[in-house]
Amino acid sequence: MATITDRPAPSAAPPKPAKRRRSKAVSLSERRPGFTVYGILIAFILGSAFPFYWSFLVASHDDATFTAEAPLLPGGNFFVNAGRVLDTIPFWKALGNSVIVSGTVTVSVVVLSTLAGFAFAKLRFKGRGPLMVFVVATLAVPTQLGIIPLYMVMAEYGWSGTLGAVIVPNLVTAFGVFWMRQYIADAVPDELIEAARMDGCSMIRTFWHVCLPAVRPAAAMLGIFTFMMSWNDFLWPLIVLNADNPTMQVALEKLQSGYYVDKTLVLAGTTMATVPILIVFLVLGRQIVAGIMQGAVKG
Repeated sequence: MATITDRPAPSAAPPKPAKRRRSKAVSLSERRPGFTVYGILIAFILGSAFPFYWSFLVASHDDATFTAEAPLLPGGNFFVNAGRVLDTIPFWKALGNSVIVSGTVTVSVVVLSTLAGFAFAKLRFKGRGPLMVFVVATLAVPTQLGIIPLYMVMAEYGWSGTLGAVIVPNLVTAFGVFWMRQYIADAVPDELIEAARMDGCSMIRTFWHVCLPAVRPAAAMLGIFTFMMSWNDFLWPLIVLNADNPTMQVALEKLQSGYYVDKTLVLAGTTMATVPILIVFLVLGRQIVAGIMQGAVKG
């Protein structure tokens, strides 16, 4: 009996499948991208940068030289063509109008969409599900269907010809609400919201101190997408604004309104109009990359 009770218990062997999974995960995390991945990324970068380079290339030549042959290197006439753009259209007024419209719309969409997304994701109220379905369903309605009723409303309020007619209809978007709702539902745990409430935080303080710091990458991505869409919007500003008070895209359209289209003049204006978007991208680029990497890790 003594020999049976003193026998040492057999040591449990580590489960081989778990060890296999751990080693596989380590090998995947340590794997570095090869030349194929770098080659594909370089090809995408060059393909994305080529339209901007081609615009600057054409804008830096005179129209006669560009018509005779297609050069591969930039010329020395860009500033001459830029001066012609300034003489042809009210460039600075159009630039100021576009900055006001795009900046106001971007700030409004980001703030209101984040508030609405927080409400849909973390608050419990009657009709939350059907209301969210209605918001998403509006994404399927073409924008062109609402132009005539929207113009009648703007005319009734006396806003036709003013920047308010371009800003007010775009203060919040269904895509922004859906985007922020999905991100907040995953990035902000319910336990964190409940802990803030137990500590005595009001709903506004909970949103400001708990939710907002966690959703900055998604808000930055929504901000740059909204700025680009508002900056490049052409149809609605063309309809509702006067010819003396245009946005940048409406003003650029006047560069090709004649029988003869001067490509160097048009692309010089297009290149100049692209600079504000590049500045916004450089300012928000770090937040955008952080948002993409965070989404990739969660996926």
